[in-house]
Amino acid sequence: MHRWSRLFVPTLREAPSDAEVASHKFLLRAGYVRQLGAGIYSYLFMGQRSINKIMGVVREEMDKIGQEFLLPGIMPAEIWEQSGRWTTMGQNMFRLQDRKGAWMCLGMTHEEVMTDIARKELRSYKQLPQIWYQIQTKFRDEPRPKSGLLRVRQFIMKDSYSFDLDAAGLDRSYDLHDQVYRAIFTRCGLDFVAVEAHSGAMGGSQSQEFMVYTEAGEDLIASCGKCGYAANMEKATSRLAPIKELEPTGDGKPELVYTPGKAAIADVAEFFQISPAQDIKTVAYMAEVRAGKEATWEPVVAFLRGDHFVNETKLMALVGATDLRPMHAEELEQYFHGPAGYLGPVGLVPAKTVQDSGVKVIVDHGLEGRENLVGGANKMDYHYRNITPGRDFTWTIAADIRDVAEGEACPNCGEPLKVAKAVEIGHIFKLGYKYSESMGARVLDPNGKEVTPIMGSYGIGIERILTACIEQNNDANGFWLPPSIAPFDVVVTITNVADQNLMAAGTQIAELLEEAGFDVLLDDREERAGVKFKDADLVGIPFRVNVGKKTAEGKVELVTRSSSSSEDVAIADIAAAVRDSVQ
Repeated sequence: MHRWSRLFVPTLREAPSDAEVASHKFLLRAGYVRQLGAGIYSYLFMGQRSINKIMGVVREEMDKIGQEFLLPGIMPAEIWEQSGRWTTMGQNMFRLQDRKGAWMCLGMTHEEVMTDIARKELRSYKQLPQIWYQIQTKFRDEPRPKSGLLRVRQFIMKDSYSFDLDAAGLDRSYDLHDQVYRAIFTRCGLDFVAVEAHSGAMGGSQSQEFMVYTEAGEDLIASCGKCGYAANMEKATSRLAPIKELEPTGDGKPELVYTPGKAAIADVAEFFQISPAQDIKTVAYMAEVRAGKEATWEPVVAFLRGDHFVNETKLMALVGATDLRPMHAEELEQYFHGPAGYLGPVGLVPAKTVQDSGVKVIVDHGLEGRENLVGGANKMDYHYRNITPGRDFTWTIAADIRDVAEGEACPNCGEPLKVAKAVEIGHIFKLGYKYSESMGARVLDPNGKEVTPIMGSYGIGIERILTACIEQNNDANGFWLPPSIAPFDVVVTITNVADQNLMAAGTQIAELLEEAGFDVLLDDREERAGVKFKDADLVGIPFRVNVGKKTAEGKVELVTRSSSSSEDVAIADIAAAVRDSVQ
């Protein structure tokens, strides 16, 4: 049993002015964390108890499928150079030199270290499969730390890695992690959704994110309430409703029209009295493409409907880019011979493939099969009408490169999609051979042939579980956590510690609850009852037992924080009542 009077729980009546999202406000107000610097936090007593409980849940579930390791937080540059990520990680990675001048980095993920162990220790298919995991501090030079623990520079992650002989084995390891992740998030009381995702810097053939809907999230996910389809915006697709085509004018070929000052899509649509969906949007980029340590900037042009928006992650994956930036004026002149606001596809010569030199012209699927569209003429104050894709211009590749919009039809069942903010709490990847091949991991197969193991990578943000739970479970007075991750299961609040009978009864009740297996906090502070009730509501403890005047009748009040409901319970039955409430 812990006594509140002896603990350091620095609660605040008001949140600091720079705290914006609910979880940030309440973590500070409840005394869970204190900020040391931008994106750098100290975990105080209450916060650390909750973090430890979360790690305990994660460890219990992960031990069912894997073995726990603990890897270095600092590592030499060589292994990152071998995988090719020393340069591609860019400024997100903390880098430093030791006293001898050798380059090192602080770990933001551990694929390279795990692969190094595998290549040195695994020799035969008989040693496979392997699933290794750790719970370790990670470091990321986050350019815009904000939202409390949601976007930080130091964080705790459960990361695991699988090594299998073949793709079928990887499928099994991937499915095992999917099942374990669902168990972890369910035990932590989260209402989550699993979505198709983009693999990003991790690489690989398939990935899935576990997301929690919250306005504090910076990711957008599209989901269908009918069939269960869900994907983040970097992977989401939809069915587009048919668009009524414009009637051709003149001979039906592209017709040059004087459009003075009409550079914006809305202005063009108003001028021609058309829908933005009947206009062609042109978005011109320079894409950074890396080959080893060398990087070049190559022209990439995206064409899509005027009412659609480019998803840059989809586009980067399609052309193999590591970065994108808008074309500068001189580059627009070089490739389009025209100014911004009046760019269009007619006359642009595309590269044959995305691997070839020249302008990579990417057309969104939403323009395929369309007729008589309006688009820029690559000439100041002029547009074309009667543009028909495939007849009047060609492209390098047609693909899905747009953001899905709210209300568009689900690709599976046709029902309207919901698009909402969410925060990522976990991510699983099929890495394939990206790391094992580049770093030289090899084993002998059953035929004695040397083969490359296939890998998976799987991460859970420990703090993300806590913050997502707070985002889902809060009101004006504070928040509540499920007993599985709350710092305490129940707080026993003595309304008047000067009353010796109440003090004795409260202590007895706390001991009864502790003997029954609950984590108990006894609020024995010399504070007014109202102050204690406010603090109890604030700090995330799911149940409160109020020891007050009814104690003389052999009763106490049991308060359930999530519903703000209460009931009178006989002191002798309090442990059973709390147990029933937990279930």
